[in-house]
Amino acid sequence: MRKRTKARECAIQILYQVDITKSGYNECQKDFWRTKKDKLIDDSIVEFANMLVKGTSENLEKIDGIIGNYATNWDISRMAVVDRNILRLSTYELIFLDDIPPKVSINEAVDIAKKYGDKDSGKFVNGILDKINKVEAQDAKKG
Repeated sequence: MRKRTKARECAIQILYQVDITKSGYNECQKDFWRTKKDKLIDDSIVEFANMLVKGTSENLEKIDGIIGNYATNWDISRMAVVDRNILRLSTYELIFLDDIPPKVSINEAVDIAKKYGDKDSGKFVNGILDKINKVEAQDAKKG
């Protein structure tokens, strides 16, 4: 597994933990990495995952608003927790990280959704992120 793929999976697990426990991001990050101590996690994975969690958490209100605009007939609070946090992290990448090609962000999100979500998660995540990329991400990158 590539390092950034692993980092994204770790970041989504941290975001999931925050969402479920309603604990703070810093607390959940510390708990998560403490449990991974034995598993020889590369520093670049930890660094990238922490950056994704920090960026997503700092922009959560804007990110949730964007997702809500494109998740037709879906309230973000009613989405599966896994899907919601995959969408949050990937929307952060699409809107705020210019160095990651949108296709990469979307493909990684779909793969993670297929791995951790239900049978329809991949299609659900792909549909929303594709809409976000076509409108929001392009606008954000222009100006």
